[in-house]
Amino acid sequence: MNVSSTNTFSSPPQSGPATVLLVEDDGALRTLTARALRQSGFNVLTAATGAEMWVTLRESPVSLVVLDIMLPGTSGFDLFRRLRRESDIPIIFISARGSEEDRVLGLELGADDYLAKPFSTRELAARVSAVLRRGNTVGESVADFGGDTRSADTITFDGWQLSQARRELRSPDGAIVDLTGAEFDLLSTFLGYPQRVLGRERLMELSRSRIGDSSDRSIDVLVSRLRRKLQAEGGESPIVTVRGVGYMFRAEVTRL
Repeated sequence: MNVSSTNTFSSPPQSGPATVLLVEDDGALRTLTARALRQSGFNVLTAATGAEMWVTLRESPVSLVVLDIMLPGTSGFDLFRRLRRESDIPIIFISARGSEEDRVLGLELGADDYLAKPFSTRELAARVSAVLRRGNTVGESVADFGGDTRSADTITFDGWQLSQARRELRSPDGAIVDLTGAEFDLLSTFLGYPQRVLGRERLMELSRSRIGDSSDRSIDVLVSRLRRKLQAEGGESPIVTVRGVGYMFRAEVTRL
């Protein structure tokens, strides 16, 4: 089935409860988890397969997807890759495969969180809330299924100010900081996902328009250059390394 950008889904009204789509093939676990999430105040939709997930996303407003990795037919990893090509909707992986390798792979792909089975439904609800809060801090909206999102022109963090329209970065003292096109795009990517771990693969995908050599090394070098320019007067860079996974922009971000 081909999912085109003409098939869209939107976020629920901000005044209402967040809608979570739970994709889980185990019927008993799906029922138990959905009930627990509803008791935590979420509106919950469910799907047992990838095909059902696509139908639900096209027809219903969804705030976040809880996605099982081991699904019949198509794996959760493959569904994730396809969904990421269409949208930046937050996604939490759940899986009986709780090895470090699987967790790292899930986070490197760009998942917002990963929870190994068996898990506490209270913990899952807490993680869903945390991911949604992080998204709301930057005014993200899960808008069009084609990946269309709206953002303000001016973004601030730790006294810094970035203008997307002018492609200009000003330091806390008002000086213009010289950034290459790749450095500007990488910083814009971090500012779109503050306080969220981004794997190298996800950073390469989001910044691919300016990075000619798409490799882990090219991202590491670019991050290192950007860090140096953000370390004003011996201060610490807001970009931190998450060992074995990728990077995180830890500063609070405000859109004006």
